[in-house]
Amino acid sequence: MTKKQLTKEVIERLKNEYPDATCTLEYDQAWKLLVEVRLAAQCTDARVNEVVKNLYAKFPTVEALANATVEDILAIVKPCGLGNSKARDISACMKILHEQYNDNVPETFEELLKLPGVGRKSANLIMGDVFGKPAIVTDTHCIRITNRIGIVSGVKEPKKVEMELWKLVPPEEGSSLCHRLVYHGRAVCTARTKPYCDKCCLNDICKKKI
Repeated sequence: MTKKQLTKEVIERLKNEYPDATCTLEYDQAWKLLVEVRLAAQCTDARVNEVVKNLYAKFPTVEALANATVEDILAIVKPCGLGNSKARDISACMKILHEQYNDNVPETFEELLKLPGVGRKSANLIMGDVFGKPAIVTDTHCIRITNRIGIVSGVKEPKKVEMELWKLVPPEEGSSLCHRLVYHGRAVCTARTKPYCDKCCLNDICKKKI
């Protein structure tokens, strides 16, 4: 089985296993996803979803958050960890959205990457989930599982994994596949415990055989 064939089989099996997989960050406007994906660095989505309730209650718009002090933002987002840098990035990012984009989120990958605190992973998430464009989000689950299965071989640097996957994954499948890898990584192909290979839908085609 070639890597392309393996990738196709993984996509189909995960579709069957997690047909409704979506982003687990809760948002109803694009700018909120931008805030939340920054807060999610080294923090669980579940905690972010709780913390932002207070953030949006106090600062319900891009303009309100842009005008907030870093200290006021920090006081709310501190439970997500790395509070100082996250608060600074959110403040700076919202100011740019307010002053340069009329409170909207830019729609190109290149513009997103110029925003404070936005890397390739965050930009891809926005492109895929908000704008419905081809996207591959190489988070820790994606990197771990694609290496274990053998879709990529010993590649751990996020951008390199992304570039490898672009060669193998149909553009229209990238965003959904990455969401399904998150679900699979949390429930079955875990990182901090021994993976549950006995109940894995990919067991017979997985290269790792942990």
